[in-house]
Amino acid sequence: MAGESLNRIDDTLLVREAQRGDRAAFEDLVRRYDQAVLRLALRLTGSEHEAQDIYQEAFLKAYRNVGSFRFECSFYTWIYRIVTNLCLDHLRRKQVRKEDAGVVVNADGEEFSVIEQTADDRPNANPERDLLRRELGSQIGRALEKLTPRERMVFELKHYHGLKLRTVGEMLNTTEETAKNTLFRATQKLRGALSGVRSGGDVRGGDAARRGQAI
Repeated sequence: MAGESLNRIDDTLLVREAQRGDRAAFEDLVRRYDQAVLRLALRLTGSEHEAQDIYQEAFLKAYRNVGSFRFECSFYTWIYRIVTNLCLDHLRRKQVRKEDAGVVVNADGEEFSVIEQTADDRPNANPERDLLRRELGSQIGRALEKLTPRERMVFELKHYHGLKLRTVGEMLNTTEETAKNTLFRATQKLRGALSGVRSGGDVRGGDAARRGQAI
């Protein structure tokens, strides 16, 4: 705890110096948090190239706006909030491009994903398992689309990236309790969306339903 308090004091001093135009002070802040920011961007995007772009954009944005930093939160929380928002905007744009590029309308007027309909041509591929993988991916993908952007971000940060709800709340500029409630709503929506999958004698439906209960 003492070390954390000292770090925050050091951050405050560095931010104040940076606000006075001391570029070296801001560079010290970058060195202090550059690896943490890069790891977070990589967790949220899953791409080293995209993470590097967001990393650079985040610190550039922080540098341009450091003068308006009002010390209502720690610099750590502030820079993480910038990264999270940039990642969220990036993922939204990426999802739109993916949907536009991958959705085709068949002769019956029904939409389907080209990616989900593409078989696994690798040696020793199991056609039934491949079909199951694509169907489960499609079901879970549709279920996630029913969430609001904030619900999906909280769910992914908690379950896919292993972050604590307190950290998630700070990054989204809200409380831990609000993040917890958002996660609960997201989980309930996912369970409801996946509960309609066929079960019983259909092995594929039964497996998907069990996965929905596990969320």
